[in-house]
Amino acid sequence: MQKAIQLSKRPARPQNKGKPKIGTPASVQSALRTLKLESDGLEQLALELRSGMSAQFSEAVRRLTAVKGRVIVTGIGKSGHVGQKIAATFASTGTPAFFVHPSEASHGDLGMVTPADLILALSWSGETVELKPLIIYSRRFAVPLVSITSRADSALGQQSDVVLELPRAKEACPHGLAPTTSTTMQLALGDCLAIALLEAKGFTAHDFKVFHPGGSLGANLKHVSDVMHKAADLPLARENEIMAKALVTMTAKSFGCLGITGKNGHLAGVITDGDLRRHMGPNLLQARAGDIMTRAPKTIAPAMLASAALEILNSSRITALFVVENEKPVGIIHVHDLLRAGII
Repeated sequence: MQKAIQLSKRPARPQNKGKPKIGTPASVQSALRTLKLESDGLEQLALELRSGMSAQFSEAVRRLTAVKGRVIVTGIGKSGHVGQKIAATFASTGTPAFFVHPSEASHGDLGMVTPADLILALSWSGETVELKPLIIYSRRFAVPLVSITSRADSALGQQSDVVLELPRAKEACPHGLAPTTSTTMQLALGDCLAIALLEAKGFTAHDFKVFHPGGSLGANLKHVSDVMHKAADLPLARENEIMAKALVTMTAKSFGCLGITGKNGHLAGVITDGDLRRHMGPNLLQARAGDIMTRAPKTIAPAMLASAALEILNSSRITALFVVENEKPVGIIHVHDLLRAGII
């Protein structure tokens, strides 16, 4: 897909500390004020994490890591929208989670919550009436309750096992009404929890691929072993094989190269089109493959990400790589294979 707008190279950072230039359109000035206020909120949140919220955040991560069931995220209004994103991020990074709407909870969806779960409730004021049934349910059935709110002394904060109290930063809305800075901080803190959980659980790129099999993200999380050619498809010849025979194999396999193995089956070298040009002469067909090959070729491992293999191909300006395990060739990967698989 072509980009609609071609972005120019980022200019040097101005010396006026982000202040709008004279003549800047009003809409851009508004956007800059919004970004400044929201970034101020994130800075305040970072300060809280370094000091006052540190112990509570660590305890929240400990409880979330220990959950045997699911993380039930809840909230209403803008906090609810943020909560849905947090639940989706948890689920995609190895922490089973889903969102329960507070109003639906009091009409039967409380049945989704079990004592093995943990409730993560978002409410800026901590006095959201719709959360009352979930709070009561969590206390009645000893379901751990972690809250993200700006008031630890609120009804939600007082009933929570762990309170993550957000700083009361100024909203970007000039009227102080539309949730802007507050929801930015909620979202950022949710990301902090998700990444801390990901790291605590040792969640890997391979695990990520399991939950993201589709699209370009899934393609770029493929491993070399997922796209390589193997077994009878490999273009291989022995070191002592004459080139007349070796060239037949090289031509038939159509990779533009030929792997040369020694007596122990290890990959001793490769023959490329460039090697053939360098040794072109009347004695080429009678020469031994071991005399023509390039020794110590670049190789990759089956467990390498296919996107990393593409980077090696591009930086080395070659079109194919042999895949080696225990020094023996187990596959070959061509740049066209990566392009067909959607690796970019």
